[in-house]
Amino acid sequence: MATCYRHPSRETGVSCSSCGRPICPDCMTTTPVGMRCPECSKQRTRVVRLREMSDVPRVTYGLIAVNVVAYLIERTHIGGGETLYGRGALLGSPEIAGIEQGVAYGQWWRLVTGGFLHANLLHIGTNMLILYWLGRMLEPAIGSVRFAAVYVASLFAGALGALVLTPHAFTVGASGAVFGLAGCAVVEMRSRNISIMESGLGLLIGINLLFSVTASGISLGGHVGGLIGGALAGLVLQVADRRRSLALALAGCLALSGAFAAASVLIAQSSEVTTGGEQQILVPGG
Repeated sequence: MATCYRHPSRETGVSCSSCGRPICPDCMTTTPVGMRCPECSKQRTRVVRLREMSDVPRVTYGLIAVNVVAYLIERTHIGGGETLYGRGALLGSPEIAGIEQGVAYGQWWRLVTGGFLHANLLHIGTNMLILYWLGRMLEPAIGSVRFAAVYVASLFAGALGALVLTPHAFTVGASGAVFGLAGCAVVEMRSRNISIMESGLGLLIGINLLFSVTASGISLGGHVGGLIGGALAGLVLQVADRRRSLALALAGCLALSGAFAAASVLIAQSSEVTTGGEQQILVPGG
């Protein structure tokens, strides 16, 4: 049984018709459209015109398009595609001494570009399929602007996780950010009293984490980092939604992105450059 968000000791089966948070009788305000919580009852109903309503996940489709184009450039060597992988893959610092490349040497763009490159067709196909499934579920629920902000924060969080565990390995793939969307979806579902397991999201996360631990060549840090970062971004959205502030939501996600990026640079710079050995190629997905 859910408990009132203002009185955790009181169980209730009623949720606010506007924000979906559970409320007890003392917190209910009767309105023509159902029961509302104290915060929502103070808000005037926003008028939304029919032409402004859309369930099309445009940001999701745009992200898929960017990933596909980047992969095609990798495969066809158009516009320097032959070096795109080497120059764009996430790398903290080189394992072989004497080669100054990676985030530790000022190549900060790798924190972003690594999330749009993929190792092979199966890799990008799996990531884009999950991105499509999560995007069609999450983007209409939280809005395109918030969805994009969560994706960016998750992208940097995935990069940070990968650098913590494997700073000397080339890491590519969008699933760090995709895992972040899953983490945000978990937070959003829990706030709306939607079962994570019945939706299939819990099983998806569990299988992918198990695969990350047992399979070789998979960036566990990228997956876990993205998942945690997306969940934190989801919590930021929850706080901002209670105050009905889009600016607060964007500022919070921007602050998280900056913190993850700064931590990634520090981790890369503090990682020791060893001599000998062969660099790995890891994919935060599979």
